[in-house]
Amino acid sequence: MKNVFVVMILLALSHGVFAQKSFYDFTVTTIDGEQFPLSSLKGKKVMVVNTASKCGFTPQYAELEKLYKQYGPDKFVIIGFPANNFMSQEPGTNEEIKEFCKRNYGVSFPMMSKISVKGDDMHPLYKWLTSKELNGVQNSSVQWNFQKYLIDENGKLVKVIPPRQSPLSDEIVSWITGKN
Repeated sequence: MKNVFVVMILLALSHGVFAQKSFYDFTVTTIDGEQFPLSSLKGKKVMVVNTASKCGFTPQYAELEKLYKQYGPDKFVIIGFPANNFMSQEPGTNEEIKEFCKRNYGVSFPMMSKISVKGDDMHPLYKWLTSKELNGVQNSSVQWNFQKYLIDENGKLVKVIPPRQSPLSDEIVSWITGKN
């Protein structure tokens, strides 16, 4: 009986240690190779989006940029993570991706280094975004390029937006402006 009690306490403690890690606990690498602590975004709403340059949804870069110009960067930030997980639609290097985004869409929101958003080599941030055990909110899987994760001002996952949904949708704009 004593052993069962000890095991139950250890399980409860280990769950508390690993669950509900904050978005702000992560540091990611920018497309230029600089360290970017997500804690620098405390107090801001954040949209995390996995991107690709050769996808049918690639024109969403223009919508993302419009959203960022209209509502960012003081209270709202978009963070783009290039990923090559879906039909090799992001084959370029970080330098090529950066040039593509700037030249074709005038992207000024923060772009990060290319990562994996699924599979065995999934980036730790995306493990957090997709696991209820880690984020405390919901499980999800990255369906395709341009899936959007909404993070509130306290670093909590609020909602997962499917790739097909426009960044300029009423749902997203209402969330940013607090008019929902």
